[in-house]
Amino acid sequence: MKKVIILGIVAVVMAACGNGLPEIAPTLVTEKLPHDSDDPAIWINKDNPEQSIVFGTNKDEIDGGVYAFDLDGKIIKDKSLTGIAYPNNVDVEYGFKINDSTATDIMVFSEREKHQIRVYAIPDMTPLDNGGFKVFVDETDVEMKRPMGVSLYKNPKTNAISVFVSRKNGPTEGYLHQYGLEADSLGVHANLLRKVGKFSGTKEIEAIAVDDELGFVYCSDEGVGIRKFYADPKMGNEEIAMFGGEDFKDDIEGIAIATYPNGEGFIIVSNQQDHSFNFYKRSDNSYVKTLNLGTIETDGCDIVTTALGEKYPNGLFVSMNDEKDFFYHAVDSLKLK
Repeated sequence: MKKVIILGIVAVVMAACGNGLPEIAPTLVTEKLPHDSDDPAIWINKDNPEQSIVFGTNKDEIDGGVYAFDLDGKIIKDKSLTGIAYPNNVDVEYGFKINDSTATDIMVFSEREKHQIRVYAIPDMTPLDNGGFKVFVDETDVEMKRPMGVSLYKNPKTNAISVFVSRKNGPTEGYLHQYGLEADSLGVHANLLRKVGKFSGTKEIEAIAVDDELGFVYCSDEGVGIRKFYADPKMGNEEIAMFGGEDFKDDIEGIAIATYPNGEGFIIVSNQQDHSFNFYKRSDNSYVKTLNLGTIETDGCDIVTTALGEKYPNGLFVSMNDEKDFFYHAVDSLKLK
């Protein structure tokens, strides 16, 4: 009788968490974080791809952090940041111009409880923001001042870099704010460029991802669909499309963009309560497939499609797992090509 009861409990748990899809096991799972893992960003070391870094946020109101992992999933202590007031999302960009002769790669993350974003040079982890840039400063409702998602955009024509920021709550118009990052003799500045993005009014918008090459920004209006806008303010604020809502069990979460030549590739979105990922064509946003990668309740994800050594010859997909860690999948296992 005891065996029957135990088997019954296992069956119930599997039914609750399962999606009926075969699991594609991760290449590896990272070391665990002290608090709640949330969002990853992959920085490619262009001089030595095998020394690339995965940054992952660790949510806590007092001792949150952005942890650095090597490609074996081990924490790199001297590249990790702690003592952060609830970091939500993180992103990286390449070639931010400090002055006429100096450029650096950068990492940006949201610090929710301080109502600001942080900007660091990578890989040396030097802060460039004099303690942080305040966001949503014209809001009087505290909930509308608390940043969540961040995504960096580098205009391929001008090389100007800006950051899109979402928040815990916001209006039905102008939910996202876009800030231009600029440097001069006085340091780095974040200047509000525009307010953009519709919001359904249900749940929230956290996840954002920018396709630099094609010039689009995507965000997850968690209860209704994936919204698409132009990343360049000069192209206007009109919503280009909203798609995918019918493909999700509940919350629409993290977004990653797999890029290939000639505009090919995929928009990958976490189907959080289904414990799976939906794939859409980068070219026209049509649905392609759903994969079970073994993660539970995934918030954030990221992907690169360039070689990162022998273990990841065609790139790396990283996704948050609700057990204080991140899963690494060699892109080959996703069968994207």
